[in-house]
Amino acid sequence: MRVLVTGHAGYIGAVTVRVLLDAGHEVVGLDNGYFAGCGLPMPLERIVERRRDVREVEPGDLDRFDAVVHLAALCNDPLGDLNSDLTAAINHRASVRIARLARDAGVRRFIFASSCSMYGAGQGDALLTEEAPLCPITSYAESKVRVEEDLFELADGDFSPVYLRNATAYGLSPRLRGDVVLNNLVGWAHTTGKIRIMSDGSPWRPIVHVEDIARAAAACLKAPREAIHNEAYNIGVNAENYQVRDLAEIVRETVPGSVVEYAGETGPDPRNYRVDFTKVQRQLPEFQPVWNARLGAAEVYGALKEHGIDRESFLGPQFTRLAEIRRLLQAGELDGELRWANAGVAA
Repeated sequence: MRVLVTGHAGYIGAVTVRVLLDAGHEVVGLDNGYFAGCGLPMPLERIVERRRDVREVEPGDLDRFDAVVHLAALCNDPLGDLNSDLTAAINHRASVRIARLARDAGVRRFIFASSCSMYGAGQGDALLTEEAPLCPITSYAESKVRVEEDLFELADGDFSPVYLRNATAYGLSPRLRGDVVLNNLVGWAHTTGKIRIMSDGSPWRPIVHVEDIARAAAACLKAPREAIHNEAYNIGVNAENYQVRDLAEIVRETVPGSVVEYAGETGPDPRNYRVDFTKVQRQLPEFQPVWNARLGAAEVYGALKEHGIDRESFLGPQFTRLAEIRRLLQAGELDGELRWANAGVAA
């Protein structure tokens, strides 16, 4: 298939491009370049790419594609809360507009990177299926709910959207992030010797490796239309639901000499949910995840050691998306609507 990947140069996108190329697809990327200087000094796959803000995608950008893998978004709760109106504009309205343009251009599959964060404050220790009530408590999660609702209405006999409700990502990528829970704990342990937990460590988090997220997208490209048409799938593995304190213990066992430290700055995190991943295993057998938290923690630790990442760099804009956006704003490189102040930057 000829596949357009939006957000191809981001944390998940950089890995997704590799997985799709390995599967034999022709891949074109579309990204606005916010995080071009972030992550590790590792090369990205060389593909045709279009530097474009998702709010400015043109009809011709969707021509002659069989599928779109839509990853581009303001990518987590803190960044989404920077400006809730911009989060709605970029994550929700721009996503739906791209889907409409794709449908009009004859694109047959639209794979939307949604999120388990839309479950918000879950029902205690119950495992939440795709039928569970959606309780978004952040602008980011709310935007994912709204996109799913609107794409559901766009589905027809020729246009098949599918919603991948990814668990919290972790693992190695050229555009490595340090602001997702397992990577963050590993980074603190490696650079300070302390595994810093801001909450009381009790919240549940399902986690999934970036490469397994990419495998889920690849599985949706391969699956029969009737298997994926207008379906939502929780993406992860049941055994990879963890309380944050359990992840901290895994990291302590991974990083020699590290100790767990509770910062005591917040109480229980309201984002607390366990997720059931049975449906994707049953209906999408092409999806075969291979990673777990212990393997991922060791992988990230090894990469941070190899590249000599210290505390200052790990906690700064290089690995923290909100910090990089604020840096670009303060430098005048982005305007108040998060558009490049110099149009040539995005060209």
